[in-house]
Amino acid sequence: MVSQARIAGMGVALPPAVKQEEVWAGYFAGQHTGARRVLAERIFANSGVRTRQAAVSPLLEDVSDWSTERRMRRYQVEAMPLGKEAVSRALTDAGLAADEIGLFAVCSCTGYATPGLDILLARDLGMAPDVRRLFIGHMGCYAALPGLGTAADFVFAHGRPALLLCAELTSLHLQPPGVRADIQQIVSHALFSDAAAAVVLTPGDKTSTGYAVREVAAVTDSTTADHMTWEVTDLGFRMGLSPRVPAVLAVHVRALVVDLLARHGLEIADVDGWAVHPGGPKILDVVRDELGLDEAAIAASRDVLATYGNCSSPTVLLVLDALRRRAAPPRRILMLAFGPGLTLYGTLLETSTVTA
Repeated sequence: MVSQARIAGMGVALPPAVKQEEVWAGYFAGQHTGARRVLAERIFANSGVRTRQAAVSPLLEDVSDWSTERRMRRYQVEAMPLGKEAVSRALTDAGLAADEIGLFAVCSCTGYATPGLDILLARDLGMAPDVRRLFIGHMGCYAALPGLGTAADFVFAHGRPALLLCAELTSLHLQPPGVRADIQQIVSHALFSDAAAAVVLTPGDKTSTGYAVREVAAVTDSTTADHMTWEVTDLGFRMGLSPRVPAVLAVHVRALVVDLLARHGLEIADVDGWAVHPGGPKILDVVRDELGLDEAAIAASRDVLATYGNCSSPTVLLVLDALRRRAAPPRRILMLAFGPGLTLYGTLLETSTVTA
């Protein structure tokens, strides 16, 4: 009898990297003048990002005047090989063949096409014709966690492996000069990056290896729905990112975490691994302070932000992958991610050493 869905493998794929200082000096610095340039440079310098990845680098190709149609066509071209690489690595890590997957879920808010990544990758990777597919769009930075929960539910209900892919190409949504002067656009251009990450979940019991998905929980404050937006325009998708987002998280994050842990007889001190979505430095500061964590607890999230930037939905999976690869991996991990709604998601993972 299947008692738990467990993470059996993970895979990451990244486009070429660019240094933050180079993308500022080589492109964004020329988009601002006077006091606005000084402000923009300060935002880039204080973003917490040192390097990030771009499938379409502005140092090589300026897409800011591209139509949404042209950007969507390019999305398919760039996302397919990234997704295929991430999924292939996750399957290899799990020791499974593609045709053993029962559910293939894909999260992405940066591109759309039909047939989509779920259909085309299932075909190219050799998944079975009866594989169930699910595409999760426009959930943004927290999409990996409801995706993980859905995949875990499938594994529990059907006793078959499931695969989740998160693939985002934020670089395709560079906004034109007039929009770039907006503070919210400056912040988003300083933070966001591209990546793909995949997770394989398999049936298991309390003696199985890998992290068991114990629970996925969420809270949404719809009174602040205008604080984070992702609007489809004729020139790509435009980010709206209010500076009040950290304050909203401060109101809700502790209650979400405390309630989630309490349902399992746990407290914050019982968690030895924190995979917090690094939406930006202030987001991490708020989570650290509201939960009473020390800086070491969110070091993996800081490192991911510095090395990869904010890649939207794959980012929290990059943090999880970093934690599981440590010489002494955490036994219990709490994943946290945030996005439009405003929505907060939490996921509790445990190894067999604490669930047996």
